[in-house]
Amino acid sequence: MAFPQTRMRRLRATAGLRGLVRETDLRPGQLVLPLFVAEPGSALASSAREPIATMPEVDRLSLTAAVEEAQAAAALGVGGVLLFGIPAEKDESGSGAWDDEGIVQLATRAIKQAVPGLLVLTDVCLCEYTTHGHCGVLRGDGGVDNDATLELLARTAVSHARAGADLVAPSDMMDGRVAAIRSELDGEGFAEIPILAYSAKFASAFYGPFREAADSAPASGDRRGYQMDPANGEEAVREALLDAGEGADMVMVKPALAYGDLIRAVKRATRLPVAAYNVSGEYAMVKAAAAAGYLDERATVLEILTSLRRAGADTIISYHAKDAARWLAEQT
Repeated sequence: MAFPQTRMRRLRATAGLRGLVRETDLRPGQLVLPLFVAEPGSALASSAREPIATMPEVDRLSLTAAVEEAQAAAALGVGGVLLFGIPAEKDESGSGAWDDEGIVQLATRAIKQAVPGLLVLTDVCLCEYTTHGHCGVLRGDGGVDNDATLELLARTAVSHARAGADLVAPSDMMDGRVAAIRSELDGEGFAEIPILAYSAKFASAFYGPFREAADSAPASGDRRGYQMDPANGEEAVREALLDAGEGADMVMVKPALAYGDLIRAVKRATRLPVAAYNVSGEYAMVKAAAAAGYLDERATVLEILTSLRRAGADTIISYHAKDAARWLAEQT
C-alpha cells in the first residue's frame, strides 16, 4: 500500500522501534584483530612495541606484547587474532615460514597458552619471509613458480597447525594451494583444522600501509600476476567456488570497503562462511580523516563494519576490532 497508509518512518521513530526491526547485527565475536609479531633481531624489532607510522595506534609487537594484545582482545570479546610474522632473517625460498621455531609458531603457542579460548588464525604466505618479497618461489625469469610454491605453503600450514593454530589462512593466491594444504594437513593428522582461503584477493592500492608494517613489499615488480584485477567480479566468484571445491571451509574477500558487491556475490554462490578483510589502507583513511576532524571515528567505523555484515560477511578482520568491541559494549 502507498502513502499515506504506508509510512516507513513509523518504525524509525524511537531507538526501541529501530532495534526491534534491525536487520543486521554486529558483535565483537564476529571480529578478528590482525597482529604483526616481530622476531628479535628483525629489521623492525627495535622495542617491545614499534609504532607503525602509516597505521596510527597499530604496533609491531614483540612476543610478550603480542600476548598482551591477545589478552586485551579476548577481554573485549573479540573473536580471534590473525598473526603475521616478521622474521629476523629472510631467504630466497622463505624457509622461515615453515620453521617450527619461527615467530608465528612461537606466538601461536604463547597466545594459546595464555588465552586458550581465543581463536588464533595464521596467515600462510611466504612474502614476509622471502628476500624478494613475493608470495612464492621465483623462476629464473623473475615470475612466481605457482606449482613449486604449493609444497612450501602446505608445509607452512602444517607447521602452524602443529603450533596450535585454530585456523590457517593462505593469502598467496597460488592456484591449487587449498587442495595442497588440505591434503598435507589431513596426511599429518590435522584433518580438523579449517582453512580460510583468501579466495578473492585483489591487487589493491589499499595495501600500502600493510607492506610497511610487515616489511613485505616486493623488491621488484608487483603482484598483479597472481592477485586479482580489481575490475573483475565474475572471476572473484569463480575463484571462491574453486577454493570451495578444493576444500576451503571459509572464503575471504580482500579488501572489503570497495568490494561489498563481491562479498554478497561470493556468499550467495558458495554458501560458505565469508570473511571480509577491512585492510590497512581502509583503516588508515579513517584514522587520518578522524585526526583531521573530518569524520566522527566511532560512528564511521561502526557504520563500515555494519555495512560489511549487511553485505554478507560472517567474519570481519579489522585493525579497528578492539575499539569497535569497546564501543559496541558501551551501546548495550
